[in-house]
Amino acid sequence: MPVMYSLSEKGIPGNPTAPKKFYATAKSSGEVSFRSLSKEIAASSTTVSDTDVLAVLNDLSKALSRHLSEGKIVRFGDFGSFQISLSSEGADVAAKFNPTLIKKSKILFRPGIDLREMLAIVKYEKSK
Repeated sequence: MPVMYSLSEKGIPGNPTAPKKFYATAKSSGEVSFRSLSKEIAASSTTVSDTDVLAVLNDLSKALSRHLSEGKIVRFGDFGSFQISLSSEGADVAAKFNPTLIKKSKILFRPGIDLREMLAIVKYEKSK
């Protein structure tokens, strides 16, 4: 199934006289819940139940949060890696910088080989 997209017309920020262009935006085709994902994983295995998979995924989520909060990069093999990124205000000199200047943090996900290969072959279709 292709990834659906819609088009939206946008101008260039800071340049109101520039001609507007149309850009693609990916459209969601639905969601997959944690529980249904665990059932799907369990169905492809003869040795674990969906309850077992759900328990492991819950523990994985907790471990990921713990390690990220310790400033670690968490690598999931060929799946990809997670890391915290920061945005801050600047200080005139390093000695004047303090944590209150950090304004935002977010989690970066860098896809591994399997997901990068999927992105290379995914098909796109304009939504109606």
